[in-house]
Amino acid sequence: MPLGQDFRRLWTAFTVSAAGSAIGFGALPLVAVLVLDVTTFQVSMLAALSALAGAAIALPAGDFIEQRYKRPVMIAADLVRFGSLLSVPLAAAIGLLTYVQLCVVGVLQAAALIVFTAASGAHLKALVSAENRAEANSKFEQTTWTTLSIGPPIGGALVGLVGATVTLGIDAVSFLFSALGIRRIRQPEPRPAERTEKTDVTAGWRYIWRHRGLRALFWNSQLFGGPVMMTSPLLTVFMLRDLGLAPWQYGLFLGLPCLGAVLGARLAPRLTRRYGLHRMLLVFGVLRTPWLLLFPLAPPGWGGLALLAIADTGLLVAAGAFNPSFATYRMDVTEDGFMARVLTSWSITSRSVQPAFIAAGGVLAGLTSLRTTFLIAGVGCLASAFVLPWRSAKPVPLPEPV
Repeated sequence: MPLGQDFRRLWTAFTVSAAGSAIGFGALPLVAVLVLDVTTFQVSMLAALSALAGAAIALPAGDFIEQRYKRPVMIAADLVRFGSLLSVPLAAAIGLLTYVQLCVVGVLQAAALIVFTAASGAHLKALVSAENRAEANSKFEQTTWTTLSIGPPIGGALVGLVGATVTLGIDAVSFLFSALGIRRIRQPEPRPAERTEKTDVTAGWRYIWRHRGLRALFWNSQLFGGPVMMTSPLLTVFMLRDLGLAPWQYGLFLGLPCLGAVLGARLAPRLTRRYGLHRMLLVFGVLRTPWLLLFPLAPPGWGGLALLAIADTGLLVAAGAFNPSFATYRMDVTEDGFMARVLTSWSITSRSVQPAFIAAGGVLAGLTSLRTTFLIAGVGCLASAFVLPWRSAKPVPLPEPV
């Protein structure tokens, strides 16, 4: 069964905003450094505050989204991102841009992203039939990694040509087009569930905890995502200082492995039809875990670049195949009345845990060395395979409504 015209409208809207975000990737801290000349500590605080405060603001969002039509929530989240980002180049143009404003924008961006992700996941489940979910999630995953492979180099060139604030403005406009694209979707949404019980911000976490398969994947995602994010900022220092690579080689490393994720996501629906969701989760959940252990073995020069690229590509091929299967499984086993709350709880946890891992990585690197920190991250990533849903050979019964 084809995915339909409304899915293509949603996919197009997502592609536009993903492309804008990829082009504007890292533009907010660049504005802080290049325009406001802030300290390294202030740049770090901008990232940490955005993640943690944004998660705190979004905490009650799951219950709010659950009781409303999802499309207006998605449009509102896009408009918040559009307005907050656009305020930066406007304030810079009249000489009123401040560090406090950048912090507010970062917090609003983080909170709106969590809200949009929760609403769009619940909306996609209602928009696409069960047999098409793997294909739909695969297309979103391919789009994400394609834009990440080509967007940052374009964004870097734009920063050099027109400045960081204008590049941020381009990112802002992409969210406006995304909102307009979502508004063009014609298929009526199902009526939201009406509840009279008291609001419970923990309902999403309790739902995850009571479902054996979701609980296993929840812990797996934190144990995998945390170590991977721990290595991300350290790789910049490692490649440019320890391995003696040039900035353009570092940019090559950031872009090319993303094509491996596109390949994995493209193969995911076909492999899922052949082997089933559970086997996809186990096989590719394991295959994505050992690659960080190669990072500390990288020698200086081109040899190190090649080894890091091979390791990152292997990780992203497996992750590109795993992620659509994981998203489809989560949709299949979560009741409609809990989808937004589960997604909100998941996003808040990930966006709180990952900065903690990044901070821990910085401390470890200072106490030991970069190679030792990569080794520890690799062991942690490998450990995530042990908490995959090994015993859930078949989807377990849904938990009773909370």
